[in-house]
Amino acid sequence: MKRSRIILTTLIFTGFFLSGALFSNAKAQELQTLIEGDVTHGGFGGPIIKFGNVAGSSAVWVGGRGGWIINLNEQHAISLGGGGYGLATNHRVPVPVDGNDELYALNGYGGFIFEYTNQSYRLLHFTASTLIGGGGLMLRERNYEDVSDDVNPYFVLEPAVNAELNVTSFFRIAVGASYRMTSGISDFGYRDKDFSGLHGNITFKFGGFL
Repeated sequence: MKRSRIILTTLIFTGFFLSGALFSNAKAQELQTLIEGDVTHGGFGGPIIKFGNVAGSSAVWVGGRGGWIINLNEQHAISLGGGGYGLATNHRVPVPVDGNDELYALNGYGGFIFEYTNQSYRLLHFTASTLIGGGGLMLRERNYEDVSDDVNPYFVLEPAVNAELNVTSFFRIAVGASYRMTSGISDFGYRDKDFSGLHGNITFKFGGFL
């Protein structure tokens, strides 16, 4: 009986010793992370104007975007958000529809936007972003008296690069270029190439950045 108690006591002390050693070793290990330092957050929103072409004629798109900013450190930041844009200029359909050649393109698109910003604390810095989403092409009369019910949906991918200027602590202006690629436009005499191509962008951002 006495021998059993000695063995039991030895096992208990051994267990406590091993547990303490493992706990101390775990505390001594430094946590490793992909991103070092403090991560701060912000957000923004604002209007955008895009300049490009539709089927070879000059076009203007207007819309807006917003995002949640994650400042990884003073050098790098990303934003996750979305945006949407609509065609603001008049573009007559290339071929008559139901015998009517006085119809115009009504087009809009939007989607998720991921953006990377380098050294946003600098007065002038650069961003790179990508929009992934979709849109819809419809027809309308010139003064919007009537809008067709037929919708031609399509997929859109639009990468962009911008030079961004810190005007104030809460206001920035970005100027740059994007390349819109669509897939699925095939109605009303239009094709993907009519709405794809290089565009100039002016973006106004209002919010908290750092």
